[in-house]
Amino acid sequence: MCYSSSVPTTKLFIDGKFVESKTSEWLDIHNPATNEVIARVPKATQEEMLAAVDSCSQSYHSWSETSILARQQIFLRYQQLIKDNIKELARSITLEQGKTLADAEGDVFRGLQVVEHTCSITSLMLGETLPSITKDMDTYTYRLPIGVCAGIAPFNFPAMIPLWMFPMGMVCGNTYLLKPSERVPACTMLLAKMLQDAGMPDGTLNIIHGQHDAVNFICDHPAIKAISFVGSNQAGEYIYERGSKNGKRVQSNMGAKNHGVVMPDANKETTLNQLVGAAFGAAGQRCMALSTAILVGEARNWLPELVERAKALRVNAGDQAGVDVGPLISPQAKERVNSLIQSGVDEGAQLLLDGRNVKVKGYENGNFVGPTIISNVTPQMKCYTEEIFGPVLVVLEAESLDDAISLVNNNPYGNGTAIFTTNGATARKYTHKVDVGQVSVCGPICVRTSHLYSKTCTQQLLFSMGIQFYTQIKTVTSQWKAEDSTVKTPAVSMPTMGR
Repeated sequence: MCYSSSVPTTKLFIDGKFVESKTSEWLDIHNPATNEVIARVPKATQEEMLAAVDSCSQSYHSWSETSILARQQIFLRYQQLIKDNIKELARSITLEQGKTLADAEGDVFRGLQVVEHTCSITSLMLGETLPSITKDMDTYTYRLPIGVCAGIAPFNFPAMIPLWMFPMGMVCGNTYLLKPSERVPACTMLLAKMLQDAGMPDGTLNIIHGQHDAVNFICDHPAIKAISFVGSNQAGEYIYERGSKNGKRVQSNMGAKNHGVVMPDANKETTLNQLVGAAFGAAGQRCMALSTAILVGEARNWLPELVERAKALRVNAGDQAGVDVGPLISPQAKERVNSLIQSGVDEGAQLLLDGRNVKVKGYENGNFVGPTIISNVTPQMKCYTEEIFGPVLVVLEAESLDDAISLVNNNPYGNGTAIFTTNGATARKYTHKVDVGQVSVCGPICVRTSHLYSKTCTQQLLFSMGIQFYTQIKTVTSQWKAEDSTVKTPAVSMPTMGR
């Protein structure tokens, strides 16, 4: 509950209008670098949420009947507006989420790539044709929109993940109800205004705010046909179960514990830099961060150099020059990360680099944790079994590649992994034997969620599989008899070859 009345309020976006909520329940939005309240966000009322989904429903018919070329033109204009305003979007992300300005621009850019991809919808949303399955008979399929869709987005990528969701759903002809994270709504609201400026008809995109009640509303409302979610395991499992029970399609993409396997023949300079960047970028608040390193054989001797490179990273507010690592999203996140670091120490791991007491001049109240490295970790330790979601790298050791593969395959997450080696045969063996959906060779994990699978991912988000999620197939079989062809008797038997 929020009691701050002197700060700006975040509006709802309903039926093409930015409207003030009539709720009595508000949440504070904090600057993670200072913990100062910078805005308020409403918990939308039941009436407001109903108005939003009704707007989606009422606009669905006309939008789904809009030509695919007209929809394409809107997104062509939209991608240009995002390009033109990338710095404004990045500033809003840094203010609310805390990541560095450079990383915030990357956040927007990766979402922009999806919008650019939607502009090729005329070659993506194709059906199939099978001619002459029998005399004068053809079968063909259409891809059609499914109705009102919804997205529930997390805090860590305020631009990229919403842009994974509504552009792909809407370009297919669906209308969309979006709930951004209540911690970082500003970027989404800016994106909505740009979409409106690009010519999107009123009512096709609606935005609500809130927490549990808003999630339950999305899972339960019968007009909503599909839900896309990215976030924690606990929330994702809940949304998947509740939404599926109500007959909805649900793509639920959850937590990760991504492993970087370092072979002793790897290029040391490149590998150490890749590990540090992938582990500590965005303060570790990336679902595809390389949060776990497995050092194979003599690669364990690289630990001192790894620590020195991590020490050199600069911790500061995200809008400060030269910063590498910004704050965590909240005091609660900081407390949880610190607790998991301590659990490793308590269970016998070695703390090679401790970032818990980092001091940032001028930002003493911020949610800062510096780069942290924990070695001598075993698979039973809490710091390994739980997703830390902070600037913490846990390090395990393995005697062989097979041992490393076993560690990765026995982990219940498995969203992504990377191997660092100069041996092609080693890389090939790893990519084929590891039971993970995204594998990178000699680099950090490249997020192509069209091909991601794991125990914490139920559906794919982008590219051809994203199109499949947001469309349904209609099959048409037609038989136009030639003028000289006549059906002389009823056919009461199943046809066979030659009949």
